Amino acid sequence: MKIKPLADRVLVQPTAAEEVTASGIIIPDSAKEKPLRGTVLAVGNGTKDEQMVLKEGDKVLYGKYAGTEVKLDGEKVLIMRQNEVFAVIED
Repeated sequence: MKIKPLADRVLVQPTAAEEVTASGIIIPDSAKEKPLRGTVLAVGNGTKDEQMVLKEGDKVLYGKYAGTEVKLDGEKVLIMRQNEVFAVIED
């Protein structure tokens, strides 16, 4: 299935949460924090008041409670407004 976000929304694939700490302790699913990083899968066209600055493939940081979780081909992805993204990670 293909999703095209509208207006100033973006589709983000969250980065998987770490399952093992540096000391080797395994973290159960119930104790994992929601990931705050992800990769932009698709972007809308922006609005007349807000130009779309994100593009597909950007690695981003976003807020803990940002976006709405949806299932896309069996995977959880987030759909959020561009202004919920804090920063683009540049390698």
